[in-house]
Amino acid sequence: MRVESRGKEARGAAMTQTAVRCAIYTRKSTEEGLEQSFNTLDAQREAAEAFIASQRHEGWTALPQKYDDGGFTRCDLGHDADEQTLRRYLKKWGIEHEP
Repeated sequence: MRVESRGKEARGAAMTQTAVRCAIYTRKSTEEGLEQSFNTLDAQREAAEAFIASQRHEGWTALPQKYDDGGFTRCDLGHDADEQTLRRYLKKWGIEHEP
């Protein structure tokens, strides 16, 4: 998920620099293996952080907060689970988001 804020590069500049603050959301549908010191949530976060770092030249930075759902399955919520989950977490974590 990307949360963007825009600002002028320099006074009077025609170009706009984009700062992209990236929230990393990780999920595993069962609790199996989550007790390990390094688990799939950690691996997902590392992969996302590496990708975000590769986009640093575009103004991307990873937010330090961890947004993890361990042992949570989409079946618990039904068909619109992904959108509902995203909206729930955006509200819970105080992230402003434009659809």
